[in-house]
Amino acid sequence: MDNPGTHVESAVEHCLDVAATWLAWDGRPAVSEDGDRVYTPHKAVRRIGDHLVDHLAEVEALLAGVETEPDAWHASLVTLETDWARFTELDLDEARQRLRRLGRTFALRLAAAGEAAWDVPRGDSWTLRQIADHLTGVRWYADQVGRLPR
Repeated sequence: MDNPGTHVESAVEHCLDVAATWLAWDGRPAVSEDGDRVYTPHKAVRRIGDHLVDHLAEVEALLAGVETEPDAWHASLVTLETDWARFTELDLDEARQRLRRLGRTFALRLAAAGEAAWDVPRGDSWTLRQIADHLTGVRWYADQVGRLPR
């Protein structure tokens, strides 16, 4: 059966493909499709990475049989000063390194857990497969900034 973590890697590649167009960013934020938040290239990369870290930590806690870390992220509710910085070639290179490693680590962790673990009920928590399915939604952050014309 197909490791659901590989779908997370595919979602990361989608994000990086979109991010490759952000070198043309003019400094104006994009308003999210729900109209509640603004996104910049750096904010989108930050949220993609934070989301991957958060759920990777959740998977590790579930597999270890311990409580997960309580969610205290400010998440998309805040736009940090650093989120407004110009998005450069080096920023894109760093995002590629960081996000690909996180996506791959997630996929490898599910592979190491084994297929039998992917759909095991985990109390009030999602199954590992459900977490992976949820993580494919990181595409949303990149799509809020969108593909920018060159």
